[in-house]
Amino acid sequence: MKISKDSLEFLNKLSVNNNREWFEAHKETFKSHQLSVKSVLELIKDGLGETDDIEKLKLFRIYRDVRFSKDKTPYKDYFSASLTRMGNSLRGGYYIHLKPGDAFLAVGFWDPNKEDLFRIRKEIETDASDFKDFLKDPLFKKTWGNFSGETLKTAPKGFSKDHPEINLLRRKNFVFIHPIPDSDICSEEFVSNTVKAFQVSRPFLNLMSDILSTDLNGQALF
Repeated sequence: MKISKDSLEFLNKLSVNNNREWFEAHKETFKSHQLSVKSVLELIKDGLGETDDIEKLKLFRIYRDVRFSKDKTPYKDYFSASLTRMGNSLRGGYYIHLKPGDAFLAVGFWDPNKEDLFRIRKEIETDASDFKDFLKDPLFKKTWGNFSGETLKTAPKGFSKDHPEINLLRRKNFVFIHPIPDSDICSEEFVSNTVKAFQVSRPFLNLMSDILSTDLNGQALF
């Protein structure tokens, strides 16, 4: 099973015709593509479940929340989904974004709460060697590159701007992005390649799980 080129083409048409009249006229077609895409994502969930504990797959709604946005187009022109790990001790998650011309996988911690962010920064302040290990790993680097997302302009409050790992301490998110060409989305290998890419990220998720499930003395929180 694979994602159909017709599903991507539907998203292209939706992008051009992003209005309620067009969508309502093509709603049954959308539901068919949505169901097909979800079936493929379920295979990814099953594949990940062989080496990780996955609690649930969530395929996000196509409807945009426009209440606080200048962009009032009512629909997303992409399919997106998250895969949540199970339990308090397995932290982090997986994300899949399927948009023609801008598809990607993501893994990690987007906009962590202030307690988690502080705990991560304290770990980096004390000893960042484990972070450096997976960042330098050839397979991880080839698959995920370096951290993506925003950073502070200066040191976070309570941390020295002269700390040798200030670039890590300034991070607001701890997320990695893996771009996907359109040709790969519709390939027979999309499911297996996605599972493999997410599996490569496990040293990072395992490290963060260890950090966020212990206090600063290394004592388990759960």
